[in-house]
Amino acid sequence: MTNLPDIPLPSGIRSRFVEGINGLRLHVLEAGYETRGRPCVLLLHGFPELAYSWRKVMPALAEAGYHVIAPDQRGYGRSTGWDANYDGDLNSFRLLNLVRDALGLVSAFGYASVDAVVGHDFGSSVAAWCALVRPDVFRSVVLMSAPFAGPPSLPFGTSDAPPQPKPEDPVHRELAALPRPRKHYQWYYSTREANADMQRAPQGVHDFLRGYYHYKSADCKANQPYPLQSWTANELAKLPTYYVMDLGSTMAETVAAEMPSAAEIAANTWLPDRELSFYSAEYARTGFQGGLQWYRCGTSGAFTAELETWSGRSIDVPSCFISGKQDWGTYQRPGVFETMQASACSRMIGCHLVDGAGHWVQQEQPQQVTRLLLQFLEQARECSA
Repeated sequence: MTNLPDIPLPSGIRSRFVEGINGLRLHVLEAGYETRGRPCVLLLHGFPELAYSWRKVMPALAEAGYHVIAPDQRGYGRSTGWDANYDGDLNSFRLLNLVRDALGLVSAFGYASVDAVVGHDFGSSVAAWCALVRPDVFRSVVLMSAPFAGPPSLPFGTSDAPPQPKPEDPVHRELAALPRPRKHYQWYYSTREANADMQRAPQGVHDFLRGYYHYKSADCKANQPYPLQSWTANELAKLPTYYVMDLGSTMAETVAAEMPSAAEIAANTWLPDRELSFYSAEYARTGFQGGLQWYRCGTSGAFTAELETWSGRSIDVPSCFISGKQDWGTYQRPGVFETMQASACSRMIGCHLVDGAGHWVQQEQPQQVTRLLLQFLEQARECSA
């Protein structure tokens, strides 16, 4: 690790390591560290990103008086202590252990509580469970690009009619049987082959990520999302192929078909090649399996029972949702965006779809996101007063 290149960070952000966090040596980006006694904000990235994805919002949050902490989460980047083997310990990547990672990190920094936990993409799920499980520590939550449906429900009223085993979801069989056969990306990400498909992409990791980030951004003009009616094959097939892939395609092949032109790449100001090169170098080094293990925890269903411990509970701390207006992630699971606002979050005080941003909202429109975060932090503080 001592031979790794410097990270191209804006002024005011430093890179450091924190030892002994739930078995990990966590790599952390930190801003607002110069003075003690500041309130803390924890930022949790998603897939396939890193703590680096917060680089554009961290300085402004620090300037507003916050101590800002953003780790490379378990399975990612320069954090170590996790197993990159497909056949390794899947248990360590389950949601409640990721919450334990976050809890351990803020405790290591000497905080009994943080003003907000902010999560993007899969980090949104971790942030949601942080706020649900430990509202005393995570006093408000911002969910970005991935809405929260609430915990899974326990079988109810079954004492005289025991519940039947849950049938296999027919949607995967139905997707494969469509005239244009398809498959869901999360189940593809759960296959043994997915990591090698991306780490050894024919176009190279750099161009793979360039295509992936472009295809899910507002730069891809085909991204004009709208709510889907149901979790059925015909409805899911309306999603772009980065969510519902062609049955015989890898993700590398999927995004290669949408590769931006040289002129589009040169015109990209939110992720210029110098910054993309940091992502591509890190993923070429570590592979993608650490992040893919998170998906496997979900698709396997192995850890649903422990999440049912919180069945019927809502997130009751102040909450906010921020996504790109051109982000299909808001609607990829039909009905969840609406459920989040109606019942899963009881004190949602903001729900924002930022125009000119796709899935990478805090990188594509950092000024807007920073403004919304600071506005929410002030509102959450007033709600809690």
